Amino acid sequence: MKQVTRQAVVLLSGGLDSATVLAIARSEGFAPSALSFRYGQRHAIELAAAERVAKSQGVSRHVMVDINLSATGGFGGSALTSDLAVPKHASADDIGSDIPITYVPARNTIFLSFALAFAETIGTGDIFIGVNALDYSGYPDCRPEYIAAWQAMANLATKAAVQGRQSVTVHTPLIQLTKAQIIRRGLDLGVDYSLTSSCYDPDPSGAACGRCDSCLLRLKGFAECGVKDPIAYA
Repeated sequence: MKQVTRQAVVLLSGGLDSATVLAIARSEGFAPSALSFRYGQRHAIELAAAERVAKSQGVSRHVMVDINLSATGGFGGSALTSDLAVPKHASADDIGSDIPITYVPARNTIFLSFALAFAETIGTGDIFIGVNALDYSGYPDCRPEYIAAWQAMANLATKAAVQGRQSVTVHTPLIQLTKAQIIRRGLDLGVDYSLTSSCYDPDPSGAACGRCDSCLLRLKGFAECGVKDPIAYA
């Protein structure tokens, strides 16, 4: 692991991808501050996973932000923030190409905006996010062109950037990796995936459903790696 040289903000959901990104940031010499959101998601159990992951990777500062994007908060519009049914499939091959109902309107834009403010406050322009444009559900705010446009906007939006003291860089180390490649990278870095939670519709005990898009892509990745997924499935 490289010697720590600077601070970074890492968006940490508690899922497989964000846990891997946190480990990558640490391996690249960053001292990460983790940022998680309680936004009215039905799978809020992921926040306990985020706490476990942050602790296991020695994160000294983990901030949990409360914002209400659910139907009760006046937003909704997604199966993750309302009582709409989460789509289930028999296999990852059945996942369609249309943007699914699990898309949360403007979620990454909102999360990155909080991360930008947090980063400027702690004196860094480095933000890590686990977006992926290969094995993913087709969300528009996970694409490289979105990240490039958001980064350009961010460098017009902060006092530090405008004054030339620091530029904003959005690090997306997973964006062109398959889920299997992400898992292999994380295993090489010692990520404990038994601590993570990816399911959009877990049961009350926290066991994953095994049939939502997120579960199927996760299971596909572990299968392609030849490694058993260590979490519990219903």
